[in-house]
Amino acid sequence: MSRIFLSALFWAGVALPGIALANAPVPEIVIDVDNQEMTLMQAGQEVAKFPVSTSKFGLGDEFRSYKTPVGVFEVCDKTGGTLPLGAVLKKGQPTGEVLQPDAPGRDPIVTRMIRLRGLESQNRHALERGIFIHGTPEERRLGKPVSWGCIRMRSKDVVTLYSVVPVGTRVVIKGTGHTGGLFHWLAKVF
Repeated sequence: MSRIFLSALFWAGVALPGIALANAPVPEIVIDVDNQEMTLMQAGQEVAKFPVSTSKFGLGDEFRSYKTPVGVFEVCDKTGGTLPLGAVLKKGQPTGEVLQPDAPGRDPIVTRMIRLRGLESQNRHALERGIFIHGTPEERRLGKPVSWGCIRMRSKDVVTLYSVVPVGTRVVIKGTGHTGGLFHWLAKVF
């Protein structure tokens, strides 16, 4: 089988018993705060795009700021690999509760948690601050900066991401923090 064909099957989530994908390029995650979207890359090529939600408090890495840090990170831990969509996680542990998308009045971490470690001085507190990529029940609010610092995703999207990114995956979070209004419109035009 060709490497391209194997890679396509890998990204499609097709199980290939007895065939190792050791030569497949390691994926990379790029999060664009200004456009509130995540791009999954492999060998420099876009593989998938997902809507996300970053912090409503802007960008930064200060303790108790609830801001989304920027720069280069790595995936350092993953939690929830066998949980159903909407499973609530508290302090990294399943509570037994399962929420449907857009459950009224609820905003916990759900489905999967992908923990990030900052690799630069500008994001060195990310691990201690508990910055994750995770599922959210507030799926209708994706595409807007409404989180408390983490990167939120649809449950089905975070399951896909979780299944293809190993610990050690490089994550880049970039942006100016200007996600609306005239500045955002001008940035898209020019």
